[in-house]
Amino acid sequence: MTRQDLARQDLGFMPRENPCAQCGKPIARPDWVEHGDGRTSYLWHCRACNYRFEAIAIYDDVQLTPLAA
Repeated sequence: MTRQDLARQDLGFMPRENPCAQCGKPIARPDWVEHGDGRTSYLWHCRACNYRFEAIAIYDDVQLTPLAA
């Protein structure tokens, strides 16, 4: 299994301007997106305060876009 098998750049829905979990400044896009069964994980890095955090979107199998990010 290669690194590309584990994670790939999201070609569909990509959250943008997510607020930083610490300072609230908008973050243009996630640094990393990883897809799994019924979930998508996003790694965010705020350049304003240097805070890093992960957000996980959980969705139904029949739903095409995540419920939350």
